[in-house]
Amino acid sequence: QVQLVESGGGLVQAGGSLRLSCAASRSILSFNAMRWYRQAPGKQREFVARITSFGSRETADSVKGRFTISRDNAKNTLYLQMNSLKPEDTAVYYCNADLYVDTRRDDYWGQGTQVTVSS
Repeated sequence: QVQLVESGGGLVQAGGSLRLSCAASRSILSFNAMRWYRQAPGKQREFVARITSFGSRETADSVKGRFTISRDNAKNTLYLQMNSLKPEDTAVYYCNADLYVDTRRDDYWGQGTQVTVSS
């Protein structure tokens, strides 16, 4: 069973920065891809950023230029550096990873970490 544990959330003023971490219980290079999602109150969960096992990155338009996804393979940890935060970035942020076992795709989620941006 894979475990993903997020940390680094908190309360920050608009314009500030936070770095989220997602520690995995196994080598992150074994994952097909790792992602960050977020869910604001009353809204659907939305994609934020992705990094594949090959290192290819994708970022949602809403955070492009402000958020950066990265990883530390030695620490089995995924990061999300968030700069120039806005009140609309307030949400619970979730780490996600998928893993292929033969032809089956297994999907894993962390418990989430709250990010609150005050105006």
